[in-house]
Amino acid sequence: MANQGAKKRKEENARHMANLRRLIIACNVIYVVVRLLIFYSTFTWKHWVGLILTSAAYMIPYQQLAQMAKPSYADDGELLDGGFDMSTGGICGYLHDIIYITSFVQLMSIISGKFWYIYLVVRSFYLVNPTER
Repeated sequence: MANQGAKKRKEENARHMANLRRLIIACNVIYVVVRLLIFYSTFTWKHWVGLILTSAAYMIPYQQLAQMAKPSYADDGELLDGGFDMSTGGICGYLHDIIYITSFVQLMSIISGKFWYIYLVVRSFYLVNPTER
């Protein structure tokens, strides 16, 4: 009964990380299928670079979030902590923003390469307004 909050957070974190993983996989599959199979004649080396960059932009924040969501156990296997609360702001919110913006940029770059400029706009917003969130 004392660990109900930790168990609940562990389950919520597992569900949340599974949803993020599905989002990342879906965006990558859609990008590869549409870009390589449908628009194959316009696929250049720049698109490969974009795919690699977006994959890295997914992988790094996802690994950090997975590390934050990892529960901690006692030596006897008892659950001590269910992991970090993924619904809080701060660095956790910023990592979520990176994943969501990357998914938008990746999918919209199928339509036009100009959507890559969104990364510059978002970065400049955080430079100009570092306390705004």
